[in-house]
Amino acid sequence: MTLQPVLPWWLMMPLMAAAGLFLGCRLVVAWHARAARGQDSGREFREWLFRSALVLMLLAAALRPGVPGGGGRAATADLNVFFVVDTSSSIVAEDYGNGSPRLDGVRQDIMAIADGLAGARFSLLTFDSNAVVRMPLTTDTSALDTAVAVLQPQVTAYSKGSSITAAGKLLTERLQSARTSHPERPRLVYYLGDGEQTSASAPGAIGVDGGLVNGGAVLGYGTQGGGRMKENTGHGPGRDARAGYIQDSTSGTGSDALSVIDEGRLQWIAGQLGVPYVHRAAGDAVAPMMQAANPGELQRAPADTGLEGRMELYWIFALGAFLPALRESFWLLRHWRRLPAARPSRGIARPAAEARK
Repeated sequence: MTLQPVLPWWLMMPLMAAAGLFLGCRLVVAWHARAARGQDSGREFREWLFRSALVLMLLAAALRPGVPGGGGRAATADLNVFFVVDTSSSIVAEDYGNGSPRLDGVRQDIMAIADGLAGARFSLLTFDSNAVVRMPLTTDTSALDTAVAVLQPQVTAYSKGSSITAAGKLLTERLQSARTSHPERPRLVYYLGDGEQTSASAPGAIGVDGGLVNGGAVLGYGTQGGGRMKENTGHGPGRDARAGYIQDSTSGTGSDALSVIDEGRLQWIAGQLGVPYVHRAAGDAVAPMMQAANPGELQRAPADTGLEGRMELYWIFALGAFLPALRESFWLLRHWRRLPAARPSRGIARPAAEARK
């Protein structure tokens, strides 16, 4: 049997200790009162026994006990998936499919991966001149869909060049945090970009410890012929639709700048992360991308890594807590209904006392 608590152990342990100490003290006090005062206090002792059973059942359910088993799809619920997206100006180069921006392909692939790993926890990081967490880990795919739908490239006027490894430090921090809070959950990284280095300096290593990454892929977008890039004025989609194209300031001809994919650098990043590189074009099937990322291989990892499928047992304890909770709710409701009956008597007593004055 394995445990996968709903909260990190550093929160669960103090919570369990505090609950155990409080309930133990109440039971001891009620037991001594029963011995000293008799039957009425015996009823109080029984009440605390029921409450203790309720709390212990809920704590046991919160530990999420389980045994090995179940299908591979169930195991995806124990994955943490990080999408790292290049949002520099080149991500809207119009060489994806029939002249569409690369960002369209990025959006489609992110949601296809999320659908293939249903139940996993997803996080979205973006980078251009700076790296930003757009969405922390969550199982809410609607939130992911919204975050991806509103992705836009960096405002052109603010662009001063970007590095393809700019997200390395932030990604490392998020991976380390995920490993600390839930070490049993594999961590997949999907890096989506074109590999174009627009910073004046050469890219440094991405700097992510290989032990932090259990799988994923580097997904490349763009063509060797390149594509033009619409300016992002920062005034919203309606006005940006009429914006011009970014100009090539290096040629001196005033022509439109072209962004060209650099697959060599994308493969270099994939090697550092220990994941495969996959080029993506419009119309490419989802299955090859997922097979290359190989999340299914996590099912065959050693048993002590906690990567195989599990059969959840928490529902047994949740069901066991239902009857004590129902009994406690009934007791509280009955106690609450008695309160209004006591109030009028106090209200009548006050005028009588004032009359005697």
